[in-house]
Amino acid sequence: MRKRAAVLCGAVVVVAGTVTAVPAGASAPQTTESVQAAKLSWKKCGTTDYPTLQCASLKVPLDHANPQGKQITLALSRVPHTAKKYQGPLLVNPGGPGGSGVTFAGFIASGLSKAVAAQYDVIGFDPRGVGASKPALNCKPGHFNPGRPDSVPSTPALEKANLERVKSFADACGKKYATVLPYINTVQAVQDMDSIRAALGAKRINYFGYSYGTYLGAVYAKLFPERVRRLVLDSIVDPTGVWYDDNITQDYAFNDRHRALMAWIAKYDSTYKLGTDPAKVEAKWYAVRAALAKKPAGGKVGASEFEETFGPGGYYNGYWPYLAEAFAAYVNDKNADPLVEAYEAFAAVDASGDNGYSIYASVQCRDASWPRDWSQWRKDNWAVYEKAPFMAWSNAWYNAPCAFWPTESLQPVNIANGKLPPTLLFQATGDAATPYEGGATVHRLLAGSSFVVEQGGGNHGITLSGNACLDKYLTAYLTDGSVPRSGGEVDAVCKAMPDPKPLTSKAASTSARGSALHGLLGFRG
Repeated sequence: MRKRAAVLCGAVVVVAGTVTAVPAGASAPQTTESVQAAKLSWKKCGTTDYPTLQCASLKVPLDHANPQGKQITLALSRVPHTAKKYQGPLLVNPGGPGGSGVTFAGFIASGLSKAVAAQYDVIGFDPRGVGASKPALNCKPGHFNPGRPDSVPSTPALEKANLERVKSFADACGKKYATVLPYINTVQAVQDMDSIRAALGAKRINYFGYSYGTYLGAVYAKLFPERVRRLVLDSIVDPTGVWYDDNITQDYAFNDRHRALMAWIAKYDSTYKLGTDPAKVEAKWYAVRAALAKKPAGGKVGASEFEETFGPGGYYNGYWPYLAEAFAAYVNDKNADPLVEAYEAFAAVDASGDNGYSIYASVQCRDASWPRDWSQWRKDNWAVYEKAPFMAWSNAWYNAPCAFWPTESLQPVNIANGKLPPTLLFQATGDAATPYEGGATVHRLLAGSSFVVEQGGGNHGITLSGNACLDKYLTAYLTDGSVPRSGGEVDAVCKAMPDPKPLTSKAASTSARGSALHGLLGFRG
């Protein structure tokens, strides 16, 4: 799902047929213990922020159905436990697909209470194809360089230009990685996780995942339920919509979140001077978009880049003051510099971003079926655009390589599970990247799970970012496995943290950990 790094509470009916069976071969995965588990050699690789971090590498089969075949390498990290009470490895994942998890282990270990973190080996990993894992995929470097066509295909020429762009990306992936792409998917990544478990010498793992990492964890739990000790899922993917339907749902939620930003700007008209009517502020935003389509700001920020710059505001309200300042400077002072700076900070894609997107597309296009007839995409996305224009077409083109992907698609995993110990789920009611219904659905599908809701929250990734109420439940669960129980659809409710203040206020700065978390999560889920 798009994470570029979320509508409201309500029961969701799981439509018959939308959750498919576990793919053939995945229901009875290769037992890792049937081959000799590798021994890990940990070396210091600490950073200024995470000085105790250690790193190792692990070879795993490219195809777990052929364990003696070609091997690939996973990059691992660890913050080792220090307490006498040891509760085993805690594998962590920041999402994506395509998110690097090596430094994420340091973030999680430093965010947990010292007493809790001391009881676990916090294990990060770059999933297959990502970051320091080998081979690391990079299908088409510079795919997101400035100068892209307007995402809204208002003319046949614009639609053609965008289609050629996404087709060229899919073709490049197929030519460079033909022998690898069939094995870049969630099920193979989950089997990698079990290889990590075996290499650590653990009979069971604890797992903590955000965003796409929640789907990764739920699929692991489905394939290896007896190997799950504790399971924490934060900002939860709807497994019944992977991935085409989930992205459509996401469009509406991001549009709502963008309007929340417009309303926030209107609230602080004394600072931004863009008006007190949210609808009129929003109209100015679209007027800027139209102007940038004709003349990009600083020669870089055209209409598509402008959309991408404001996308992170849908993930984390801590970015709102910076986005608002750039928007206001452009409208009120004709000053494009802050807007270019915001683009470079929030939307510019470097080599690691190219790698992340290559994995994102490879996993999502392989995991589940996508329409291969472009007319279906055209029909569906124009329908979305009429009601939720903010990122309807931007998101469509982000995922459109899947219409032309060089591999066949698998069936998604039915994550319904009655074999797990108590699990803990976290969800904000206004999350745009993984809308609320996903958390409610997974709560029903995972028997015995407990559902903690941040009422009124709109950020994506809500634990360990400053909300003490949420973190209280996380700490209790990781300490002794205790979970809240209410007997209803929601087991516990926490109030959302207040929105930020403009940067001119002494209260301008939002949670430093919140900013760090959303930097690690990236902006795609």
